[in-house]
Amino acid sequence: MDTPVRLTVLISGNGSNLQAVIDKTIAGQLHLNIVRVISNRKDAFGLERARRANIPTQYHNLVKYKKQHPATPEGIQAAREKYDAELARLILADNPEMVACLGFMHVLSPKFLEPLEKGGINIINLHPALPGAFNGTHAIDRAHAAWLEGKIDKTGVMIHKVISEVDMGTPLLVREIPFIKGEDENLEKFEEKVHATEWGIVIEGVQLAINEVQEQRKRGSTDA
Repeated sequence: MDTPVRLTVLISGNGSNLQAVIDKTIAGQLHLNIVRVISNRKDAFGLERARRANIPTQYHNLVKYKKQHPATPEGIQAAREKYDAELARLILADNPEMVACLGFMHVLSPKFLEPLEKGGINIINLHPALPGAFNGTHAIDRAHAAWLEGKIDKTGVMIHKVISEVDMGTPLLVREIPFIKGEDENLEKFEEKVHATEWGIVIEGVQLAINEVQEQRKRGSTDA
């Protein structure tokens, strides 16, 4: 049997999607070795979830880099790029085959993406919106507000490949979520509904990405 696919997970918060991946990995339903969980927030509960599963963790925060640069648009950009380059270095040191952004609240720049692409590492992201709609942060809130204004009748969740344009990489898996009058008017309850959909789609999306890595391995051994 193939060796498990080496995965690094990036998080910022509670880590409920990470937990879903950990549970399926422990149960033998995902052929993974989670080599590290990295968070840009020190108090992210996802770090505790990883520690409980004996997965190595790392805290890597942007603040340190912002302090090294002036608070100008150019300085902030330089800080982000330095942060991203160091994040790429940290990840590459673990030699993963795949990176999954599961609720990682940081927009990754080419300084991060290019070294990983060069290393042949697949990067996927879980985003609570349909392709091309509500890219970036607060996607659930923005979709909910648009529905209340009568502009849309559905939103969704997708797993997509990560490229330099925010949330614009090729979707691997998309799940639509229709709005239901009466039932979805409370934002908090609607958020719970979206997160429940995420917990299902994240496993399917990670499995599709695992399949891609295994195909790449086969092509690599054939080329050799």
